[in-house]
Amino acid sequence: MAGDLLERRLVVVTGKGGVGKSTVAAALAVAAARRGKRVVVAEVGRRADVAATLVPGGDDRPGVAHEDDVERFDERPLAGPWGDGLWHVSVSPEAALREYLRDQLPIGPLAELLRSSRMFTALTAATPGLRELLALGKVWELAQAERRTPGAAPYDLCVMDAPASGHAATMLGAPAQFAATARVGPVARQGLRIADTITDPASTAVVVTATAEELPVGEALELRDALRAEAGVDVALGVGNGLLADRFDAADRAVLDGAGEDPAVRAARHHAARAHDQQRQLARLRRELGAPVSTLPFLPVAQVGPAQVVALADRLERAIGRRAAA
Repeated sequence: MAGDLLERRLVVVTGKGGVGKSTVAAALAVAAARRGKRVVVAEVGRRADVAATLVPGGDDRPGVAHEDDVERFDERPLAGPWGDGLWHVSVSPEAALREYLRDQLPIGPLAELLRSSRMFTALTAATPGLRELLALGKVWELAQAERRTPGAAPYDLCVMDAPASGHAATMLGAPAQFAATARVGPVARQGLRIADTITDPASTAVVVTATAEELPVGEALELRDALRAEAGVDVALGVGNGLLADRFDAADRAVLDGAGEDPAVRAARHHAARAHDQQRQLARLRRELGAPVSTLPFLPVAQVGPAQVVALADRLERAIGRRAAA
């Protein structure tokens, strides 16, 4: 259930590209940080969308992925009105492989050979799903109460800004797939440990974000099926993002349809039609997703920033609180 969403160790946020999943991930992380939790947002693929939203201002701001992040992980604080408990890390498969090899092969020429970029390219090309497994393995490590990274402090919650839709299902299913293929050895053991965390609803929650439009809602429902089939997980929460205020009922829309072509009338008619269609698609999402659905409003701004994320965090936290109370 979604009621205790922010009490999990790992929250995975995904959805079709362009529906605002990074904004939702940021809002959930802010909501948890304001509860006094120590929270890390993990963005996969050397991305820093959440960091750019929460700490705008240039390429040197905390949380932005740099070239050296390919070689190591840099967990950086994101200070703001949510307190000092929010951190960011950009996860690259290359750095994940280097960290894994450092743990498994701490000395010797073999480790150095495998750490080379050419060898990494060859390994991932020859092993489908390896990139996904390595990246998810690092996210899993961030979500552990006892971390394997020397000297690293644990987090109460890791919010993963996951890849879009089908790629996210493939990533979440990679540990079980590798464990089944390897059967024995360190890869199998590690894969099983990660898969157990991903499929445990007390540890991990998956949040699917969609705008209330036909194609994004359809893709959200397909993603639900893919998550079940490939990763063995169910959606804990759906988020309908970018909702327009629905100010017009059927009678109002009928009046607008016959009110001529004044620019203001046309604008009102367009708004009414779009908001009405959004409500139909939202109803479909709620009916078919098989999980609670919360909504976030359309934000009339050129770029979402910290103030907007805090407002969205308020709405999500109230919705989560209502479900927890119920």
